[in-house]
Amino acid sequence: MGDKKQKEAMTKKVTQVLVVGACVIFVILMILSGMGSHWLTMFTVVKPGDNVIISYTLNDATGNPVLTTDQQVYNKLVAGGKGIVLSKQLAVSANQSVTTPIYPVPIFTSNSGSTQQFALFSSEYNAISMAIVGMKTGDLKKVTLSPASTMTQTWSAEQLLRNQVNISDISIGDSLAMGVSDNPTAMVNNTSTVTYTRIGEITSKSDAGVVVDFGYPTADVSIISINAANS
Repeated sequence: MGDKKQKEAMTKKVTQVLVVGACVIFVILMILSGMGSHWLTMFTVVKPGDNVIISYTLNDATGNPVLTTDQQVYNKLVAGGKGIVLSKQLAVSANQSVTTPIYPVPIFTSNSGSTQQFALFSSEYNAISMAIVGMKTGDLKKVTLSPASTMTQTWSAEQLLRNQVNISDISIGDSLAMGVSDNPTAMVNNTSTVTYTRIGEITSKSDAGVVVDFGYPTADVSIISINAANS
């Protein structure tokens, strides 16, 4: 083949490659335009101060979900006869701490079927708020919360009875829903105060009372959306 024919063949080949490349780019642009601006969030990471919507599941010391925003997890556990609390997705300000002891979140319980307020402790909210920095939309992370050992309480048989719980009706491993308040003094004095639901697990029992673990060592957190603080 002469030099002229070789050049013509090479030019034709290059032209074909360029045409194919242009078609691929066109298809990609069409897909991205159909996605609107949402495709940009694929490359956006959470920065301090961003307003972030998260899905989350709180786990007890044995790794079992206690509270979740995942409808599938909720339905599966309810179908298996296990107690589980369903919560709405949570709006979190990244790397921003809350100062109040309790951050209430709305929940739906499988037992009562009613909407209540769940007590997410400030230490738990703050741990999640700090952990999501650097995550992207769709990312999933297991976040370590406060050690469970710091959230155990001893309840006497008399205290349980005052909360309409008979000690003979409960066993080790049972879940116990109790009301907590950001004003413990008012609760002790039976003064009117707002209470929030908290689910604990009975870890030991005697005739005198029970030890209840109200701590959730870990949370599975995923990013639903990110709204930049300066947007």
